[in-house]
Amino acid sequence: MIRNVVVGVVKDGVPSEQVEVALQALRDLTLDGEPLGIVAGRDLGLREGNASYSLTVDFADEDAYRRYDLDEEHNRIRRELFAPISSEIRRIQFRLP
Repeated sequence: MIRNVVVGVVKDGVPSEQVEVALQALRDLTLDGEPLGIVAGRDLGLREGNASYSLTVDFADEDAYRRYDLDEEHNRIRRELFAPISSEIRRIQFRLP
């Protein structure tokens, strides 16, 4: 199983509602008609210097991750909803034991 983790920093002045719209679009994303089970949320501000938002999603294997990564709707969400509001986005994929 592959876990994908994304952490992003929102640009100054972006309303929290705009961040939530972007996160909800990912939560609602399906692949081949199936929900992905993306868990996404905004930082609670419990520690200074944290990122602004994060999301995780698990995939059965590398091919499943690649289908997600290349998915047209997923890329539209990244391009239209996340790119304009984010000053930084980092990703990591790793194998779960």
